[in-house]
Order: sequence, then C-alpha cells, then structure tokens
Amino acid sequence: MAAASPLLEAKRRVGYFEIAARSVINRCSGKRKIFDWTVNPYRGCEYGCQYCYARYTHEFMELPVEEFETRIFVKAWDEGMWRRDLRKVKRGDTVAFGTATDCYQPAERRYGLMRKMLEAMQGAAGLRIGITTKSDLVGRDADLLVKLAERNRVRVFVTITTMNAALARQTEAYAPGPELRMAAVRELADRGLDVGVSASPVLPLLTDREESLDLVARTAKAAGAKTFHAHPLFLRASAAAVFLPWLEREFPHLAGRYRERYRDGAHLQGAYREMLRERVERVRSRHGLDARPDAFLGARPVQLSLFT
Repeated sequence: MAAASPLLEAKRRVGYFEIAARSVINRCSGKRKIFDWTVNPYRGCEYGCQYCYARYTHEFMELPVEEFETRIFVKAWDEGMWRRDLRKVKRGDTVAFGTATDCYQPAERRYGLMRKMLEAMQGAAGLRIGITTKSDLVGRDADLLVKLAERNRVRVFVTITTMNAALARQTEAYAPGPELRMAAVRELADRGLDVGVSASPVLPLLTDREESLDLVARTAKAAGAKTFHAHPLFLRASAAAVFLPWLEREFPHLAGRYRERYRDGAHLQGAYREMLRERVERVRSRHGLDARPDAFLGARPVQLSLFT
C-alpha cells in the first residue's frame, strides 16, 4: 500500500506521499504500556536524526530504513473518521501525539494535520494529552492547546538532547536548533501551558556528561519548563543500520565502544544505566525540576464519555 501511494509533493531531498489509514489513533496494549492511545499523523520524519528508533516503521512497510527521512507519508485526512475514533477515548485516558514520528515536522506546515486534529478535539474533557516534538512549530498551536488545557491535562515535551548547536546539527541534521526549541518552551510556558524538556536519547560519550545535561536542564528551567527527563539511547537494528555507519564516519574513535556496549541488544543495562539515572536525578534536583511521570501518573476518574 505504501509503495502505491500517490506523490503529493516533492522537495529537493524529500517526497511526500498520501497513505490511507483505517484510523489515525491507535490503542496501546502490552505490559510496558505507558499511554492508552497514540497518534502519529505522519510516517517517516525528515529531521534526519541519526539515532532515530522509529526507522523500523519504514521497515514494516517493506521500504529501506534509509528512506525514513526522505519518503514521508501523510495520512489522508478524514474529519469524520477522526471524530468517530475519538468516541472510543474515555475520560481519564492518555492520548500521546508524536510517539513514533515528529508530529510537527516540516510536513505539518504543508498539511496541517495536527492543527485539524486539535481543532476537532476542542470539545474534549478529562483527558491527559501529551505531545512530544523537536519542532518550534508547536508554538503555532498554543491557542488550541490553551483552550484544551481548560478541561484536560495537557503536557508538551520538547526534545533537546544538547545545547551544543554544532553537535545537534551533526546528530539531528535537519531539526530546528536547540535555541529555537528552547524558545518554543518559553513561548508555551508563558501561555501557562505545562511544558517539559526531554534530553532523550542520551548518546553515550557524546551528550552524557553531567555538564551537558546540566546546561539543558538549567536553560529549560529558565525558559519555564516544569519537568526534565533523559534516558540512554535505544538502538534497535533498524536504527543501528544507519547510526553505526554514521558514527564510523563522524566519530570513528567511538564506533568500537558503541558496538561493544550494544552487542547484547538495543537497551543499555547495568552500571551505565544506573550511573546515568543518578546523574539525571542530580541535575533535576539542582534545578528544581520534576521527572516526567510515566503515563502522566495520577488517579483516573470514572470512565465517562469523552465529550461533555
């Protein structure tokens, strides 16, 4: 189905394709469930983050993982279907936008799916809504988010892995620079929204120094962020196929150490994980920031209809 998708538009290095979807909202399940529902209006992401774990979504469509950042699929917009699917969501549920691809990537400027979805959610009440993005474009929708926050718990998480603009350009080639993202944090916080900063993924030996994490957290606090969290790089096979050759080119002295550390799987375990956890906790404590609560922890009210 992906291979047959019509071309919507082509840029110098990116093509946009429309893809049909039975639903844009997906119910979560499994033992490690963090959210009740996830929403990803796009497949693929043109930011070109070398470490991106979501490259597997192109692999799932039988496309080369290298095309994840140049072949972007836009889910066909159907307002009736979106409103129908929202009726499945119950009061107290967590709805997370941008869990597998950035929902405010450049495609959003052209197709505006996030804007359309948020507009159609304005009657919602009692939800826990989370948005994760590397884009300052999220500030465009501050008006809708403020209105949603009147009757829902709304949190925006902006990913900023480093304040080093040169390193960010190497690791996240086409994403907005860290200063632009931090400006979006300030803009949303100034509007009274609950904003957090994520330094995930933490890249061992590149962005894991306490001084580096501290600078992100300190700048986030000054911008009005309430939470800060950071977890080590998750390197599944589809991501490693792009990340490790890039590392060989850009940081050859680190490539062997990465291959050794990730020899036994996608997750780092043991002493390093505990060391990083303690380091992040010190940084949080130093700047008076909270941890991100998994699934937006809190008591769930009685399950009622989404719309009041």
